[in-house]
Amino acid sequence: MRLTSKSRYAITAMITLALNHNKGPMTLFEISESQGISLSYLEQLFASLRSKGLVKGFRGPGGGYALAKSTEQISIAEIICATDEWVDYTYANERDTIQRETQLSSRTLWSSLSKQLYDFVSDIKLSDLINRQTVHAPHEQQNKIAA
Repeated sequence: MRLTSKSRYAITAMITLALNHNKGPMTLFEISESQGISLSYLEQLFASLRSKGLVKGFRGPGGGYALAKSTEQISIAEIICATDEWVDYTYANERDTIQRETQLSSRTLWSSLSKQLYDFVSDIKLSDLINRQTVHAPHEQQNKIAA
């Protein structure tokens, strides 16, 4: 998985909404000012986030955006996928001129890696980031279970 600027900004904007939820909806201008993200870029991001049901918009005075679900219900994977930035490495070596067997082995590796990364970010909720809970790598989680 490649965490692009688009995904990072979307996650940052969602954290900003979550941290300010008690103040009501936030305008994109407020998010732009507080996080240094271009207003036009936020408009693009929020169109995607809204279409995926992660944020809801409010018109008129006091309008803006708010989370559409609780922070416990929003995974980081959902935010990344909402911005169309999920990178599936299954076909990462498709253009290589390596022999077919090697390509199949590589494809299996990349497919497994892509699934593990997706599962990892699926387990991280927006609430985990808000509460500053430690996010453990998958092998650390397995070691804790085994102990």
